Amino acid sequence: MNRGKRERLGRGLEALLGDFLDDRRVPDPSDVRTLPLQRIHPNPFQPRKEFPQEELEELARSIQDNGLLQPILVRRRPGEAGDWELVAGERRLRAVSLLGWSEVPVWVREVDDQTLLVLALVENLQREALGPLEEAEGYKTLADSFGLTQAEIAQAVGKDRSTVANTLRLLQLPPSVRRLVAGGGLSAGHVRPLLALDDPVRAADIAQKAAREGWSVRRVEEMVRTRREGGRNKTPARSPRMDPLLKTLEEELRKVLGTRVILRRGRKGQGVIEIPFLDVQDFERIFALVAGREASEVVE
Repeated sequence: MNRGKRERLGRGLEALLGDFLDDRRVPDPSDVRTLPLQRIHPNPFQPRKEFPQEELEELARSIQDNGLLQPILVRRRPGEAGDWELVAGERRLRAVSLLGWSEVPVWVREVDDQTLLVLALVENLQREALGPLEEAEGYKTLADSFGLTQAEIAQAVGKDRSTVANTLRLLQLPPSVRRLVAGGGLSAGHVRPLLALDDPVRAADIAQKAAREGWSVRRVEEMVRTRREGGRNKTPARSPRMDPLLKTLEEELRKVLGTRVILRRGRKGQGVIEIPFLDVQDFERIFALVAGREASEVVE
């Protein structure tokens, strides 16, 4: 993707997000039209897969009492005259459908596929409506379908680059572990330590026990460390009087890099930072976070 296209994406997002993801904005009546619900098709890039029925019924009651305060956002459906495609507002569209509406107020805007996906992602992220795997799949689509780097994705959705990188790593988990996360049995924090295991069977075994017995994140981390050390729960050698500030910084590095960073200090104040990685892809992820550049930008 060339630089000009990236810049157009940024300007388009700024305009669209400012106008259509702010629930406080009062629409200009001249800018609103009414369309039949049956002619509005779902957003093909919608990252959210689950819409709890109770949540939709609550929204429907609110709309019934107060009206639809903000029109939904649509675009013309490519190649189909008279049909439209949802850009933002799927919860509102589903709610008015529950109320039996045949028509709905809309804003019509020209939006390309790339902006369509980012808008859907940002709308759901703002409302904290996405599960961690749905969020990861959205980022993956931006990378695979549109060629965006992790830095570009982070800028587009308003997240830190490290957050995007660590969220994408969840897609490396075994399918059985991903199902536990999708079903709410485990959080992203619970399963992230499992990425350090190269045996998917062991990872799945720990995940299932953690979900069944209600383990804390710390317990999962300890179990992963024990498994990696061959059943011997050893603690890496370090100074018994390690500076509390350094321990805090070590923990922060672990969070940012999404891996088990270890600080080792010598007697004269010198030290070593150990940053393990799983494979080439994981090394490139860590390199991008540390260097601020993609590995592909350094090695052509």
